[in-house]
Amino acid sequence: MKKQFALIALACAVGSTATAEGLPEKYKAAGKIVVANQPNYPPMEYRDPATNELMGLDIDLEEALAKKLGTTIEWSDIGFEQMVSSINTGRVDLIHSGMSDLPKRRDTLDFVDYMKSGAQFYTSASRKDEFKTPTDFCGKTVGMSRRTSFPDEAAKWSAKNCEGEGKPALKIVGTEGSADARAQLKQGRLDGAVQGSETLPYLVDLEKDTYIIVGEPFTAVYQGIAFSKKDTELRDAYAAALKELMASGEYKAVFAKYGLENAMLDGIYINGEPVK
Repeated sequence: MKKQFALIALACAVGSTATAEGLPEKYKAAGKIVVANQPNYPPMEYRDPATNELMGLDIDLEEALAKKLGTTIEWSDIGFEQMVSSINTGRVDLIHSGMSDLPKRRDTLDFVDYMKSGAQFYTSASRKDEFKTPTDFCGKTVGMSRRTSFPDEAAKWSAKNCEGEGKPALKIVGTEGSADARAQLKQGRLDGAVQGSETLPYLVDLEKDTYIIVGEPFTAVYQGIAFSKKDTELRDAYAAALKELMASGEYKAVFAKYGLENAMLDGIYINGEPVK
């Protein structure tokens, strides 16, 4: 019952017009919102090699949301593992950096979800004949960022699809990030790797004839903008602004720019729950 009342109240807030008037006073006075982001996950967030300018879907969407709310963004480059503590200590106001909205994270954070994602296998193009389906990785060494949920998700997938079918388990290697996994794959230290489905088409296009995607995503999650549980007013202001971007077509335009229309959501979701 408590959850039902909370969703009703939230629906009312999201249904309102998202102007600068909807922004909490503290952020109006500051004239900015400090956003945690680590630009190492193209095409979601990265730096242009020539100009060092921040680029990516998350960057464009956040700037569009800020404009709708009548404020500006101050980007704070923070390691992924420090982001939650940074928001809880007030160093940043929110996190917008390819973060999955996972149930265990909702103990300390609230999420305004904005896209679909999933973990997906890939390998070197030179080994395409060895790995035609995901189960061909059973018993093989597969790398993925240890800072993400991928190692746990891959272990669960392996238990069902490898060990559960009488095959050897995945040999999961936690790497220092997706770039490290790719480097180890090129060096032959890994047989395959796992990365977010939203990033792999960009990667394959960027380094042609280097990688191949194997199978469909084996998980389904939402990516979300993360807020302190104490900052429900800012969360609701962002949800309302996102709703306006969806209605105006600006949301779709951002996703189309990066060829990720299939990752768009059909409405507003808070902590994985639809808000009408």
